Amino acid sequence: MGLVTQSFSENDLDDLPGHLSIAHTRYSTTGSNRIVNAQPIVARGPDVELALAHNGNVINALQLRREMEDRGFRFEGTNDSEIIASVLANAPAQNWGERISYLMRRLQGAYSLTVLTKDGLLGIRDPLGVRPLCIGKLNGNPDGEVSGWIIASESCALDHVGAEYIRDIEPGEAVLVDDNGFRTVKSSDNPDQRSSCIFENIYFARPDSVLDGRLIYNDRLRMGAELAREHPVHADMVIGVPDSATAAAVGYAQESGIPYGEGLVKNRYVGRTFIEPNQRLRDLGVRRKLNVLPGLIRGKSLVVVDDSIVRGTTTPHVVRLLRRGGAKEIHLRITAPPITSTCHFGVDMATKGELIAANSSVEEIQQLVGADSLGYLSVAGLLRAANGSADRFCLGCFTGEYPIPVQLEMDKLVMEVQEVSAD
Repeated sequence: MGLVTQSFSENDLDDLPGHLSIAHTRYSTTGSNRIVNAQPIVARGPDVELALAHNGNVINALQLRREMEDRGFRFEGTNDSEIIASVLANAPAQNWGERISYLMRRLQGAYSLTVLTKDGLLGIRDPLGVRPLCIGKLNGNPDGEVSGWIIASESCALDHVGAEYIRDIEPGEAVLVDDNGFRTVKSSDNPDQRSSCIFENIYFARPDSVLDGRLIYNDRLRMGAELAREHPVHADMVIGVPDSATAAAVGYAQESGIPYGEGLVKNRYVGRTFIEPNQRLRDLGVRRKLNVLPGLIRGKSLVVVDDSIVRGTTTPHVVRLLRRGGAKEIHLRITAPPITSTCHFGVDMATKGELIAANSSVEEIQQLVGADSLGYLSVAGLLRAANGSADRFCLGCFTGEYPIPVQLEMDKLVMEVQEVSAD
């Protein structure tokens, strides 16, 4: 449990045997934060043993769990990843292609998977491609001979270990890495179908990552430029809320002709605050996360670019910081459209009742956060920036329209509730 640097020492990793491994560093979106839900998950079937790591959210997990329990299966944890592992390990099939096809027929939702087996390493991406997954190679000598293969959620992870990005694993595709390299063992049944999470482009993915062949930094530059066209304002300086909005702030400045500057400094040792488990911790995290540069902003009218407003608890604090630093005017510009619906595919965002844009107008939000003006990027502007169409992305958190039917208020702790009821 906790951060990687808190959980493992170099000696721990040095002592690990073997030539294949998987790892997992994701917070939970199904199941509580306890050790029994920690991944990777080990599962056994009649003729297979595997370990699985999962990014995403399976929306029919409870139904599948009940079906398997009726057949005599017992589960240790309360997360959807254990159910995915059990379905795959017990699939009625003769090879990995057939197993994965069976898995995809049974699961609904988002899942990017790495699976460790005696045959090698599998990478599996759901038919909608909601969450990213890519493959890279390590070259072992100057002749370019491949010494290893890596599957990761983001291409920037490859850069840090000196690996070369090859390509994304396609929606509905599964690849197997073994002694012979990597090969596709399951292709998409509908290659034109895709519904990638556009929040990856806005916020989640690092700006130096490549998703679907596009550098995220450039997408965010274009988001800022679209914001400048949709919501122009007279101001002295454009600043971004670091770090996820920095590129968009640069794009706004370039398009508007208003100088870009740094008005906020981020504490590098504080994580993302909107996913903290309770409001008190979120508020404390915000206070520790940002500091203002008064000498640069005093007396100035500012355009402040941020990636999103979710609950509306972080933004008022940012505005107050800037006011105390001497800013004359604060014009907020947001690269995400108003978030009015919950996410069901792997972002532990909030309940609908907690989403400020689901319960307040733009004018009301402006008053609540204390800004002089507020402008959100439109869905059309966001799609232009991402060079995509509505049928290529999941836009459910903005539109309430999801690529597959969902239960509108699904509780991440639903399986804990089931366990209590069973007891």
